[in-house]
Amino acid sequence: MSDDWNTVTVIGNRRGGAQGGGMGKERAVNLARRQGASVSTEGKYGAGGNTQKGTSLNTAKLDAETEELRHKTLDLNVGKLIAQGRQAKDMSQKDLATKICEKPQVVTEYEQGKGIPNQAILAKMERALGMKLRGKDKGKPLEAKPVKEAKPVKGKK
Repeated sequence: MSDDWNTVTVIGNRRGGAQGGGMGKERAVNLARRQGASVSTEGKYGAGGNTQKGTSLNTAKLDAETEELRHKTLDLNVGKLIAQGRQAKDMSQKDLATKICEKPQVVTEYEQGKGIPNQAILAKMERALGMKLRGKDKGKPLEAKPVKEAKPVKGKK
């Protein structure tokens, strides 16, 4: 009964951490080899498959926006067309942004010619403003697509 009071349980080891006993994996393998124990090593299949690969262009240089590596921005003429079309419809930048489901900052950047062109956003702006913003005939009214008539279903009365 008196032995119960004298036992000490050590939960962790300060030196080793997860490896225990302060011995590294390589050291433990070498020790086992010296003692004659059978040691087998395996290469992991597909190891390092989750690593992030760098881009082909140097992103730090691209962020600095030098002459040779530069983000393509929207033409200032397109920005002026957006502003004219928006003012013709008595819309604020916020109204246009709400209508095309984008942030007002996006509309501001596009009007100032600083925005990076996105064809989806330009298409939404074209539909909202009713004018072409891409292609040869920029600034011309957007032609409405012809509505297809529904064909009558045969056999139903």
